[in-house]
Amino acid sequence: MSKTLVFTLILLTSLIHDGAHAQEARRRWERMNQIRRDKFDLVLPEVMRENGIDMWITMNREGHDDPLASDFGTGYTSKTGYYVFTDRGPGRIERAVLGIDGYLLERGGAYDLFLPADSLRAFVAARNPRRIGVNVSRAIGAADGLSHSGYEELVETLGEPYAARLVSAEKLVSDFRSRRVASEIAAFGEAGEWSRRIAERAFSNEIITPGVTTLEDVAWWMKEQLFEHGLGSSFGMPSVYVTGPDGIAAVSTDRIIRRGDLLMIDWGVCLMNLCTDMKRIAYVLRDGETAPPPGLQNAFEQALRARAVIRDTIRPGRTAAETEDAIYAALEAADFRRMETFNQPSEGPQTDVIIGCHSVGNTGHGIGPSIAFFNPVRRTYELKPTNLLSIELFAYTPVPEWGGRKARIPLEDDAVVTERGIEWLYPVNRRILLIK
Repeated sequence: MSKTLVFTLILLTSLIHDGAHAQEARRRWERMNQIRRDKFDLVLPEVMRENGIDMWITMNREGHDDPLASDFGTGYTSKTGYYVFTDRGPGRIERAVLGIDGYLLERGGAYDLFLPADSLRAFVAARNPRRIGVNVSRAIGAADGLSHSGYEELVETLGEPYAARLVSAEKLVSDFRSRRVASEIAAFGEAGEWSRRIAERAFSNEIITPGVTTLEDVAWWMKEQLFEHGLGSSFGMPSVYVTGPDGIAAVSTDRIIRRGDLLMIDWGVCLMNLCTDMKRIAYVLRDGETAPPPGLQNAFEQALRARAVIRDTIRPGRTAAETEDAIYAALEAADFRRMETFNQPSEGPQTDVIIGCHSVGNTGHGIGPSIAFFNPVRRTYELKPTNLLSIELFAYTPVPEWGGRKARIPLEDDAVVTERGIEWLYPVNRRILLIK
């Protein structure tokens, strides 16, 4: 084969590869536009009216985008710009962009008006809203995008009487993000499939050679998969760790993976402004073994049993706190023991369980209703159909092979709340993966 022909084949392969990436970039952009239009049409009127907010102003500043900028389509802000949503009566919400532009934003088809930033006061005065929501919150970071100086600038720009009408949009932001449309749920399921596929490959002999591969090697391989497929992650580094009789031994370090290790992955993938949060478990077989020790297998099965109780208990229409109480009551009725403090199991024979079924979606830990002790404000929010939840639990069961000490078995996969309860979005963890 001539050098010219070889060079031509390489060039053609490169062009095909680049073309495929261009098509994928456009596909993802088009899907995000569909999600945005659907949410503006279907979710935005509902949540603005529920929260009694007539106008919602989100400020962007050059170099300081609001956390919701990706939800709204991003764009280029030269100094200060605004996404403004106004309830002007029955039907759709008016959507305007002031002082933000760009090809992707303007061609996304989500907005009615594009205006200069300095028209904000006249724009607001013409609509005369009674309550103007702005993104300030002490409890929810993603609802706290308006900086102190930004707030001062907004007050100065609007003047009275409108500056006095500014209110926190904390609950509105949570509701807007956490109530999902079908196109969004479909995209989240795609992200979930990526996350579980990469995690399950990571815990295989394709990637791991016992006695050679380190935890860090596995984590970096996973990071490389993100790079190759144009994915992000809400985890700085995948948590790849070993757990044993004394708890977690090492996390994503140069610790070599050995036979008899019980391995865990905690991580997630970000795709099209949606981020998953999930775990997987693997056991490294000792010589002569074909399955995990019976005690570890039993511990895993107890965790599966606890997850089934949790899934059967969650329903929309109750607050997350009420749901948490119902879950623990159902677990105790099924002979599990509630663990009050994380990672502090009892010494008794029962399986101890603690849950952290947090909101998930645009970040690994979302901002919607959260059945988790570490989200006190979001525990007060009512669960609604289309909310996305990470169904997360930690079960601690005595293992004879560990001298009766308890194995920590974490399960975590993502689901959507429906009128029927909890429905999974991709194949969830049902087995301990085996590494030979």
